[in-house]
Amino acid sequence: MKLRFCILFVSILIHSFSFSQNKKTPFTFIVLGDMPYNLPKDNLKFENVIAALNKRNQAFNVFVGDFKSSKTPCSDTAFQKILGYFNSFKKPLIYTPGDNEWTDCGKPQAGSYTTNERLSAIRAQFFKDTLHSLGKSTMELSSESSNVAYAKYVENKMWKYNGISFATIHLVGSNNNFNTDNLNSNEEFYERSNADIFWLNTVFEQAKKDNSLGIVIFEHADMITPDKGKEGFVTFLKELQKRVETYKKPVLLVNGDSHEYKVDKPLYENVELKKTVLNFTRLQVFGEADMHAVEVTVNPKNPALFEINQIWIPEINKF
Repeated sequence: MKLRFCILFVSILIHSFSFSQNKKTPFTFIVLGDMPYNLPKDNLKFENVIAALNKRNQAFNVFVGDFKSSKTPCSDTAFQKILGYFNSFKKPLIYTPGDNEWTDCGKPQAGSYTTNERLSAIRAQFFKDTLHSLGKSTMELSSESSNVAYAKYVENKMWKYNGISFATIHLVGSNNNFNTDNLNSNEEFYERSNADIFWLNTVFEQAKKDNSLGIVIFEHADMITPDKGKEGFVTFLKELQKRVETYKKPVLLVNGDSHEYKVDKPLYENVELKKTVLNFTRLQVFGEADMHAVEVTVNPKNPALFEINQIWIPEINKF
């Protein structure tokens, strides 16, 4: 195991996007997800979203999953159309999958696919270049797949920018593909859960090693809302809270899934006293009918580090 850690960290040092020379310089990045949802009518709206975001001066963009609804086809043709959209972003775009791209593809409306086959298709099409982002201009990323023990997890990424550590972790809605009705069918869940915990720990260890000012983690699932399912997230959330409390510095978690813009502090040191884990903030992006985005400014002069602003895109109605 020690050898595997060494191999992974060497790969990270070689392939990660390098720190800027000035960690005190503010910068912005943009997050969005859960769109275009109702296809094909939302495609033109999404094109207007992209056009609006391409006029801004962000360092990069991150899409936190669900580029379609669970009731629209999961075909290779549909995937390739979205991939084309992602590559039309002027600035780098990093993508982490949602449940509608694969766990829900077994539904008749989605094409009655085998879910694991669609997951393999997502990995093959969207993560063909394991060491770079999508977009017209790309940025270097490190991938969990550089560790032979987790070679299939090409979607779990890490990068650094101006003193901040960033990572994507593959957790999805629909209870993270955990089947409560047939516990013997959860092989994919358990394997990915182990990979996600390993990657989470790697992210925090690397951030400490780099003396990062803070950490941003992107994933799809709304793990916080109780009715979204808890069995698929309980282990990850426990490990996340432990890591955040030990880390002390600001940590921002960005998710999609619930289609409701929200900024909150949902972790508690003491639930009865409502004492929050102060250095942890959750940002949930817009989605579905609200095809808008969120801009995050990293401001080292602000003790909270992350300044969050909504980006309303009226252009979605111009088509």
